[in-house]
Amino acid sequence: MDFYGKDFLKILDFSEDELRYMLGTAKKFKEMKKAGQNHKYFPDKNIAILFEKTSTRTRCSFEVAARDLGMGVTYLDPNGSQMGHKESIADTARVLSRLYDGIEYRGYGQAIVDELAKYSDVPVWNGLTDECHPTQALGDFMTIEEHFGKLKGLTLAYVGDTRNNVANSLMAMSVKMGVNFIACGPEALRPSEDILAACQPIAVKNGTTILLTSDMNMLNKRADIVYTDVWLSMGEDKAKWGERISLLQPYQVTMDVMNRANDGAIFLHCLPSFHDLNTSVAKEVNAAFGLTEMEVTDEVFNSEKSLVFEQAENRMHTIKSVMFLTLYKKGE
Repeated sequence: MDFYGKDFLKILDFSEDELRYMLGTAKKFKEMKKAGQNHKYFPDKNIAILFEKTSTRTRCSFEVAARDLGMGVTYLDPNGSQMGHKESIADTARVLSRLYDGIEYRGYGQAIVDELAKYSDVPVWNGLTDECHPTQALGDFMTIEEHFGKLKGLTLAYVGDTRNNVANSLMAMSVKMGVNFIACGPEALRPSEDILAACQPIAVKNGTTILLTSDMNMLNKRADIVYTDVWLSMGEDKAKWGERISLLQPYQVTMDVMNRANDGAIFLHCLPSFHDLNTSVAKEVNAAFGLTEMEVTDEVFNSEKSLVFEQAENRMHTIKSVMFLTLYKKGE
């Protein structure tokens, strides 16, 4: 398959075969990394990574992957770029694509990364927007397949705020790859009609199901993967913390939830996680609401069922795959 020059903006842009090819390439890169094999294929290339929202895993994954491929990396945070302030998104794309071979964006609306891609002459990669988190979903499915040895026929249950960017990309990846998807959370936080309208026909075509429910018992003997995310996202208004916690507290992932899922069910989380009091935010929540754990208990997070750190590593391998495939020109 030829991905040269293509953007990586959302999962729905790609076919099952294309996503499968990306996962296969990531697996090969992981094997090479573990074996200590040099794969600096792009010593003359440079990329820019634009971060309007901070991140540990996304930044580190892009930087390590790029350097493993031999590329130079320029990190631009909100204070290091004039995009959207003194310079338009379109003009930023035009400038950066004359200086760099690829551009990553992590920030706000999907329209921003779409506009970057429209005016860029080089591949643009989505590191996270308010609507989508495609590199996360790709790494998650690599982790799932590594563990189960397959994807088709499994059931992934996303628990909590099922309308967020991670849930959107996981739903899209699930229906593309033949995985049943359960969105389990409060009715006020259901997936948008847009994402459902896009995913339902694909699910029907691939013989998978999408189940929307507010009942945690629907995971019983159904879920092979139980997935959750933080209740308090980046930039969450503190005035709304109480409302969010009240809505989502019934959807905490406990060991009882895991034990009632399918035999051998695994736990996934895109991180960071509030499973203890070892962060300043967790301590602030504890002081205000008395909680010692939020979206997942420490017992589950640190159990053998949890593959969260494998997930974190696999982000780097799948990001490397995406960058390589979109920068590699056949015949060169």
